[in-house]
Amino acid sequence: MSKLILLHASHHLTPIHTRFFTSVIGASLSKPLLHSQSLPLFSHSPPLSLRRRLSLRAFDDSSSSATESAENGTVSAKIDAAENAKATTDKDYPGGEFQFREASAWRSFVVKIRMLFAYPWERVKKGSVLTMTLRGQITDQLKSRFSSGLSLPQICENFVKAAYDPRIAGVYLQIESLNCGWGKVEEIRRHILDFQKSGKFVVAYAPACSEKEYYLASACQEIYAPPSAYFSLFGLSVQASFVRGVLEKIGVEPQVERIGKYKSAGDQLARTTMSEENCEMLTALLDNIYGNWLDIISSTRGKKREDIENFINEGVYQVEKLKEEGWITNIQYDDEVTSMLKERLGVEKEKKLPMVDYRKYSKVRKWTLGLSGGKDKIAIIRASGSISRVRGSFSLPGSSIVGEQFIEKIRSIRESKRYKAAIIRIDSPGGDALASDLMWREIKLLAASKPVIASMSDVAASGGYYMAMAANAIVAENLTLTGSIGVGTGKFKLGKLYEMIGFNKEIISRGKFAEVLAAEQRPFRPEEAELFAKSAQNSYKQFHDKTASSRSMTVCF
Repeated sequence: MSKLILLHASHHLTPIHTRFFTSVIGASLSKPLLHSQSLPLFSHSPPLSLRRRLSLRAFDDSSSSATESAENGTVSAKIDAAENAKATTDKDYPGGEFQFREASAWRSFVVKIRMLFAYPWERVKKGSVLTMTLRGQITDQLKSRFSSGLSLPQICENFVKAAYDPRIAGVYLQIESLNCGWGKVEEIRRHILDFQKSGKFVVAYAPACSEKEYYLASACQEIYAPPSAYFSLFGLSVQASFVRGVLEKIGVEPQVERIGKYKSAGDQLARTTMSEENCEMLTALLDNIYGNWLDIISSTRGKKREDIENFINEGVYQVEKLKEEGWITNIQYDDEVTSMLKERLGVEKEKKLPMVDYRKYSKVRKWTLGLSGGKDKIAIIRASGSISRVRGSFSLPGSSIVGEQFIEKIRSIRESKRYKAAIIRIDSPGGDALASDLMWREIKLLAASKPVIASMSDVAASGGYYMAMAANAIVAENLTLTGSIGVGTGKFKLGKLYEMIGFNKEIISRGKFAEVLAAEQRPFRPEEAELFAKSAQNSYKQFHDKTASSRSMTVCF
């Protein structure tokens, strides 16, 4: 009998705790890499400290490994204490804030020498502006030089490199419609703010902008938009779709077994309207995101939250009004912004503004900028997409988390002496229950021998959270969507559909429950329905027991 862990966003929609993941350049680790205590969100382990220079080596969940290096990788967590947790102070846990440090004379000399011997594609003209167009889908996976699209780790790494690159004068971002979650947007926004600590400028150009795009642009020092820009700051909404009525019209009846009050993934099939619990959950999610948006925008614009909300409720789309109210710096076309940057950098009018784009700058090695680390490594395993135990016949590399491949990489890291710690980077709504449990076990074994941190991206729900709870510590963005595990299973009753199309199916079986999944032309018999319910409850109990053990809590039903 197959069981699936379906996406379930718990009504506890605040993050586990704020996530900071930064690379501090120029000194060895002087703060603990991990510091986890017996809090509800952590497994119990003593403080750990690594004081050697470390590099980061990343593995995609279903592709060949690629290297990310930093002179020091500092991973730390700032904890929001949960109910009944031990009282702690901020000083007990390092903040992980990005600290920009001016290069010494010797390091500057070394970097100049390395630049002389850099590969041709790493050469950048002094005084260049790094340009990045943030548009469409942003994946959490590393991208090869031949693949298209945007990669979150490469975007963030470019900001870090540009902060220390003496050839880069500033960053020019073109921000358009984004197709990613709020967690990724929050992380990019933090890197924009961190980059500004270098004293270099960040300018945004926004031809198409809604709430998510403006949230990102608000971190920049200046925001420009063309006169015809598409601005739609109308507020946020969530929605739920239901296909039960459609299925009934074609003779299909879903029989779904769900465990958990807020288990909503099966509602799309089993219901025609939103349940009270699902409405409560989505409302809490919406309030969380919208409230955060209002707070951040009011802070960056220097306005009261009430004024921001009133302005949004007027229906904002006129660019002129946005300028008048101080939401954007000025109304200018792209070429006018470029001319302004030329003048600011002292470039002659007849010459072009020296620029380096995202794709080319991604090829610049950290070694060239003196940011490479030592021999010891911190492994980063990137797990993105839905969870399956084995690769499907038509699945694309990097599109899902394949349990058997993920486990192989975990074991190789556990057995290797080069890797002193590991980060499990999770961006997954869940999937197969068995695969999730097998991966949980391997992460648990790894965490028993080396420090392991689970880092959540846009979403780490259901099976995604199942994986995370095996780590020594769990960190998340403010806007990461994470939820508890729920179990859902069932089948479609196709009897009426078969009658409509003239199809017939007969079964000869041995064994009381041999037809439980094979006989889709009829509903469950009472004993079959009872078996399904008990099976789902058993899976749910296994999760509760593992969660209680991992988080040092007791199970209460």
